[in-house]
Amino acid sequence: MCTPFRVCLLLLGLHTLALAVFGRRETRNVLFIIADDLRTSLGCYGDSVVKSPNIDQLASKSQVFLNAYAQQAVCAPSRTSMLTSRRPDTTRLYDFNSYWRVHSGNYTTLPQYFKDRGYFTMSVGKVFHPGIASNYTDDYPYSWSTPAYHPPSFRYEKKKVCKGEDGKLHANLLCAVDVAEQPGGTLPDLESTDKAVQLLKSRANKDDPFFLAVGFHKPHIPFRIPQEYLSLYPIEQMTLAPDPDVPKRLPPVAYNPWVDVRKRDDVQKLNISFPYGPVPEDFQLRIRQYYYAAVSYMDAQVGRLVSALDDLGLTNTTVVVFTSDHGWSLGEHGDWAKYSNFDVTTRVPLIFYVPGLTAQYDWLGESTFPFIDVLTQSEYHFKYDTVRRQLVELVDVFPTVSHMAGLRAPKPCADVSFQEELCTEGHNLAYTFQHVETGKNEEAVSFSQYPRPADTPQMNSDLPDLKDIKVMGYSVRSWDYRYTLWLGFNPKTFQVNVSDVHAGELYVLADDPTEDNNVYSDFDHSVMKNMASLPPTVSLQMRMKLQLLYLTAGMKTSTRKKMTRINYSRWSDRDKCKGNVDG
Repeated sequence: MCTPFRVCLLLLGLHTLALAVFGRRETRNVLFIIADDLRTSLGCYGDSVVKSPNIDQLASKSQVFLNAYAQQAVCAPSRTSMLTSRRPDTTRLYDFNSYWRVHSGNYTTLPQYFKDRGYFTMSVGKVFHPGIASNYTDDYPYSWSTPAYHPPSFRYEKKKVCKGEDGKLHANLLCAVDVAEQPGGTLPDLESTDKAVQLLKSRANKDDPFFLAVGFHKPHIPFRIPQEYLSLYPIEQMTLAPDPDVPKRLPPVAYNPWVDVRKRDDVQKLNISFPYGPVPEDFQLRIRQYYYAAVSYMDAQVGRLVSALDDLGLTNTTVVVFTSDHGWSLGEHGDWAKYSNFDVTTRVPLIFYVPGLTAQYDWLGESTFPFIDVLTQSEYHFKYDTVRRQLVELVDVFPTVSHMAGLRAPKPCADVSFQEELCTEGHNLAYTFQHVETGKNEEAVSFSQYPRPADTPQMNSDLPDLKDIKVMGYSVRSWDYRYTLWLGFNPKTFQVNVSDVHAGELYVLADDPTEDNNVYSDFDHSVMKNMASLPPTVSLQMRMKLQLLYLTAGMKTSTRKKMTRINYSRWSDRDKCKGNVDG
């Protein structure tokens, strides 16, 4: 018999709450958060410079995939690929100028999948890429139960709203502002957070579950951010990228000349030669300072958003996913954008909070995600227990979110799936939540790709229109290597010519973690002829995996063992979160 009586009531209440929560497991809510151009510059990914306490706090209660990769390092193709779980060669979207439902196939999207199963689905900010890539409606009404919300102040994002040293307003890359002086007295991500919290409040007491997607615009350029966040990163403490020069053995087709950065008023004043011409070191430091400040500003919005789950009693019933569409170069390889196949542009954060699985249910009403003001809190201690180092991809997000929310994940696609509306070209990662990693997975790889209009840098190399694409760079990332082939591509037939090799890259990551020493020409490539003779039913991904195995098979066993040991240690050390984050 329980004594005292109040303890019995408490236990009965906890039991009733547990039944209610587990009863809703099949209808868990989903809060899906996606940042724009965010590389893995987060404390929980081992970055010692950044201040990201709110995302780190989320990570401490989540499962974190340390090696997740985008399928194409540019907004519209990446978001379309992730949200349909189809690779760019299936969506046939490599630029910003077509709508996949008309252009390639009427593919079911992640939010549509939830909407069709009784969820109320909502979009705030940049989730799908706006414009023709999502039919000028953010794929409404297919994907959303209500029209998507875009912050009104975003219309000023590329306008002359940045006060320069001359006192005049400019359209600058570096744009720290007094928010009160901006049009409307606000900024897009502030408005998006306000709207998202409002929508959470409106759904808190509804019977039907919700899927709320929130897309933050930062740290995408221009760096129009509240000026106070710069104080977190004194310019005298900033450092250059470890590899700020264009690698000597980098094929010209692999280089992207960051044209959109060059168009900004403050960058144009620098008179940087096209295409390789280095940014002055003092300006490099400022770009890095502003990028990190933009990450901290975005982190604050994430903190406001997830803390609202606590305030509304939704933490126990809501899966939270945090990711990005792709990374961004901060001077690595002499580059200042995305638009490539390197790790800095294809690797993204991927964090899953699943109540009762990645963290204990909160039975006592304590806050799971209290808001942390990075501007005033100097130190934050957090746990970091659940990480996965195996390679995963953004096409894996759709089936994994579905499963973790209690829905059946879509079936895997056939080799040719243009006629299939619902299937996944990714993998359901649900099994990783149940098993502890015992070592590296030799078989796991990720695939990324990027189109080019020519073999040398052009003004449209970053963003070629479909009709101008002549070369497609396909990249395989394994645990030990990155292997990239630049192959002839026909934009009219969408066919790649595996025999037409324009250039190749091979990076041995144990010795070259920043991918600066291309050793492709050091290996025997006679295998290419054999690969070209494989049956046409063999996928390009399988061909490249076989090529990579062949190219590296001749390495001495002792060298391979040494590389494996060094590589595993490197990942473990670099990606281990610190015990605190300095503010």
